Amino acid sequence: MQQPDCIIVGAGPAGIFTALSLLESGDGRHVVMIEKGLPLEKRSCPKAQTEQCAGCSPCRITTGFAGAGAFSDGKLSLSCDVGGDLPQLIGRERAQRAIGVVDDMYVRFGADQRIEGTGDEGAVADIRRRAIKAGLKLIDCPIRHLGTECAQQLYMKIQQYLIDAGVEIRFECECRQLLIEDGVCKGVMLSTNGQTQELRAPKTIIATGRRGADWLDRECRALSIAHTPGPVDVGVRVEVRNEVMETVNNVLYESKLVGYPQPFKNKVRTFCQNPGGFVSQENYDGGLAVVNGHSFKQRKSPNTNLAILCSQNFREPFDQPIAYAQKVGELTNMLGAGHILVQRFGDIIDGKRTWAKELERANVQPTLTDAVAGDITAALPYRVMTNILNFMLAVDEVVPGIAAEETLLYSPELKFYSNRIKMDEHFTTSVQGLHCLGDSSGWTRGLMMSSVMGYLMGKELVGASN
Repeated sequence: MQQPDCIIVGAGPAGIFTALSLLESGDGRHVVMIEKGLPLEKRSCPKAQTEQCAGCSPCRITTGFAGAGAFSDGKLSLSCDVGGDLPQLIGRERAQRAIGVVDDMYVRFGADQRIEGTGDEGAVADIRRRAIKAGLKLIDCPIRHLGTECAQQLYMKIQQYLIDAGVEIRFECECRQLLIEDGVCKGVMLSTNGQTQELRAPKTIIATGRRGADWLDRECRALSIAHTPGPVDVGVRVEVRNEVMETVNNVLYESKLVGYPQPFKNKVRTFCQNPGGFVSQENYDGGLAVVNGHSFKQRKSPNTNLAILCSQNFREPFDQPIAYAQKVGELTNMLGAGHILVQRFGDIIDGKRTWAKELERANVQPTLTDAVAGDITAALPYRVMTNILNFMLAVDEVVPGIAAEETLLYSPELKFYSNRIKMDEHFTTSVQGLHCLGDSSGWTRGLMMSSVMGYLMGKELVGASN
């Protein structure tokens, strides 16, 4: 068997665009892509038929070709002000130029030509004025919306393109550990159908996404790969009627609001807004159930959902933010008997749990039908809960009705990308031959910036070989 020139661990956006970038450059090296999940044509969630989570291991929503991006709302943010801290590493101009290139690549593979959130400058200015008055910052970012079902079709084309071009993709193949000898990464140890084997290459690229952030954190600790703990995001998924969000949906499509509410002044932000969307569940290792949101191009609900996330930075001696977030999620799952918890905003303010019968007669009907009515405040930390409630009251001045009694809050919404790998602008880590990309690297958040990091990684590899 031919030894590869480059190993890419993870077939999410960062890994995919590394391979696309190499192909675009006419680079002839043999690339092997390792993916724990299934090819896209085999990725289907049983819940679509049963309306109950089947507990697939690994979860077909979060693993497989295109990663969680294939089943996400499929929004490409076209501003480098959104999507993590990559501009701090490589510079704003370089990041914004790469966004333009990567966006063109998405369009070539079938992304919608329409860009949301542009055009009505007067209406945007009015929303911004209300945000400033409420002590919030509005980040108006142009969005190219793929849509959940269209994203799958697009990534299917990319998958076939890579295979036809000679990229070897090994599905249902798990990376167990990195092979590091004398400070040099020599490759990876793989597991397929219970059989382990070494795969060696001059270059190893880790792009395991949020799904693999915990694994990468453990590898960094065990192998002394230079890294620092970053912030962790803990929050809720909010669901309201479309009428409440109508102006923002029409003008901006996605409102990105940021605040630092009293008394703790932690950063709190809105994220992943889905007009006419559906609240969804994702499963991580150990059966951890977390909430997310989907937005389809054709299939619509009467509701809009969005995440409200609270960022926490930990200091010495604590350095395990991913484990912290997992514990919060596990406690919430325990209260919901393994399901996502949902509670009305008004019940939280009144200090009571929500009952199923109260949801049945409400204006806002849950789109996550197997969510369990309960009390999310019994699981979320006081600091996080206080930040979220005060932030929602501020947002209500910008979007009247979002802090209504019947507004639904689902928990837990967790983002695992807190382990930040130390690297330079060429994505070179403290270990020779090892590069880390995407959300698992701690530098990006979301589809576009992960794709950008992968695209630039390909260019770095080609440049290094010239």
